[in-house]
Amino acid sequence: MPHTTPSVRASWNRIDAWLRTHAPESYARLAPPADPDQVAWAEQEMGLRFPPDLLESLACHNGLTGATGTVGPLPGKPPLTVEQIVARWRGRMELLTFMAAREHAGDDEAPDWHAQWIPWAESDGDAQVIDARDGATQGWVGTVFHDDAGIQDADWSSLGSYLHDVAEVLEHGGKLGRSVPYLTDGGELHWDLEGTTALGRTPLTPAPTTGTGPTTGSGPAPDTD
Repeated sequence: MPHTTPSVRASWNRIDAWLRTHAPESYARLAPPADPDQVAWAEQEMGLRFPPDLLESLACHNGLTGATGTVGPLPGKPPLTVEQIVARWRGRMELLTFMAAREHAGDDEAPDWHAQWIPWAESDGDAQVIDARDGATQGWVGTVFHDDAGIQDADWSSLGSYLHDVAEVLEHGGKLGRSVPYLTDGGELHWDLEGTTALGRTPLTPAPTTGTGPTTGSGPAPDTD
C-alpha cells in the first residue's frame, strides 16, 4: 500500500497540541488563519497559484505574531505571513532583475532565484521555499541561502511531509535534519544541534515527548536524476 502523508491540518493540530502543553509561549506566537481574500491577493501579485499544502497551512496559521528572534515553533526558519511572503518574493525578484542586468549566468548554473519559488519561511536572509515549478521537484521544500545559488537541503517532497516530520519528532523524539527540540525556561520551543545546553545565557532542556520511539523524519526526497 503506498504511503500517504497526513494532511497539513492534521500535522498542525498535533504541533499545536504539543505546544499548548509544553511550550505555551511559542504556541501564543502562532498567528490565526490567513484571510482568504489576502491569499487571493498574494497569488495575483506573484502571478502563480499557491500549492494546496501552503493554502492549508495558511488556513491554520498566517505565520507568527511579533518578532521572530531565534526561538520558533519550527526548525530552521519561522513561517511568514501572507504579506511577508509577497514582500520577500518581490525583494528576491528585484535582486534577480538587478543581477541579470549586470551578469548572465551560464545555462548550466543553478539560478539565484526563480519566480516560482515561494518563500514560505525565512530568517537572516535565507528562505525556506516551496518549489512551484512544473516537473519532478514540484512541491519540494528546500532552502535558498542568501550567499549561494539554487535550492539546497531539499529534504522534503512537500510541505505536508515536512510538517508531519516536525509533529513526529515533537511527539516521539529524535531529530529533524541536524536539529533537535529543546525548551527554554520561559516556556518556548527552540531547535538546535544535538548536545546544545544553552541559548546564550538561557539554559535549554531536552523537549519532552508524548509518544514512544524516536524518529529521524522521513529523510531526503527521492533522487530524480
